[in-house]
Amino acid sequence: MMFSNSLLSFQKDLAMIEGKEERMSAPRKAPVKPLEEEEANSEKVSRIKELLAWEAPARPFKKRSKEFFSTVSAIAFLVMVILVFLKEWFLIIAIIAFSFLIYVLSTIPPQKVKHKITNRGITTNDKEYFWEELGNFWFTQQLDETILNIKMPFRYPGRLMMLLGNQKEAKVKKVLSRFLSLEKVSPTWIEKAGKWLAEKVPLEGSS
Repeated sequence: MMFSNSLLSFQKDLAMIEGKEERMSAPRKAPVKPLEEEEANSEKVSRIKELLAWEAPARPFKKRSKEFFSTVSAIAFLVMVILVFLKEWFLIIAIIAFSFLIYVLSTIPPQKVKHKITNRGITTNDKEYFWEELGNFWFTQQLDETILNIKMPFRYPGRLMMLLGNQKEAKVKKVLSRFLSLEKVSPTWIEKAGKWLAEKVPLEGSS
């Protein structure tokens, strides 16, 4: 009798161990997304609507004449001569680097960049900026190009600049006014100094 009871107990323990091993070896099924969640995600993606799109150069560009480069080189040389007597070697290196940058920007045309305005924000050069992080906008002119400026209070460098190219300013203004306010910002002291220098010290004759 005792032997039969022990045999039954051993058989029960063996069955329990085999059941646990089957449950542990059984493959786990991946959680299935509810149908409502998938429909909500697809509806959210479909709500992104393109309102306006265009292509334009990445920066203003104007092919400079030999007179321009001669004037820039003469000014840079005179300034460096003065700095040599003052032993300002770092400023001399900075002037050389700046002169080289002017040469590159004035001889190599910029590439084309895609701009897109959607109901969610602005996408430029494959970077998206949401309306919540953008401020007021305004337009400026530089080298016969119309530039769209948008203030970015919470992101570096603080301003988003896009050339309009062949896109009409009135059309861009109409679309942006639905999300942002049109308000021109006062120019910085660097912009004022650059404008004053361009007016007082023309680097090339008017064509």
